[in-house]
Amino acid sequence: MSSTSIIDLATVPDVIDHIVGISQGSWLDSLRSRRSVLRENARLSTLALFRPAEEGDVSLLERHSVAAFVAGLHAHQPVYAFYAAALRGVPGGTAHLAAIEALLEPARTRGPYGKYPEGPLSTENLSGIVFEASAEGLDARLAAAFRHAHLLVFHPRDASQAAIEKLLDAGWTISGIVTLSQLVSFLTFQIRVIHGLSVLRDAGPEQSAGNGENV
Repeated sequence: MSSTSIIDLATVPDVIDHIVGISQGSWLDSLRSRRSVLRENARLSTLALFRPAEEGDVSLLERHSVAAFVAGLHAHQPVYAFYAAALRGVPGGTAHLAAIEALLEPARTRGPYGKYPEGPLSTENLSGIVFEASAEGLDARLAAAFRHAHLLVFHPRDASQAAIEKLLDAGWTISGIVTLSQLVSFLTFQIRVIHGLSVLRDAGPEQSAGNGENV
């Protein structure tokens, strides 16, 4: 996929199949069909998040921007390329993508970081970078969304009411925060499924026999 590609998510029947390269009637198609409900729910979730009947408190530009940023944080190049192309297809998306690409290098890390409540798990506490997204090329509202997305991806144990208050201060509503959190969690799920199916694809049907029952 070229750096100037444009994708309209409404024209992609199944994003997971599209990114992995699963063709109808292939062995991976048959494998996914074993979990038809999971497959359909993933497809419907994509439509609900990126092509909702009403945008509500989160615009299409914000939804696509968050998706591209989260995919970039996970450093999964095929998924990032897909959502970058989808972002280019939204008015204002190309400018946002340039700002996102400038943010990703300092934002990427490993994790998960954070502190557990005092107790036996405290020995697993781990400190890591706290990302502060620059608002250059973005409005303050989206910069706050990126900071929160980074928190959920790399500092899930540090999620708190204070983090929610920062979003509210930046103009996010409670409904919008729920949608933002759904976007981050869905992208994480989608990337894991795509990674697993890609491993099976590269291994081939014989080596993968008996595996992949949950994808």
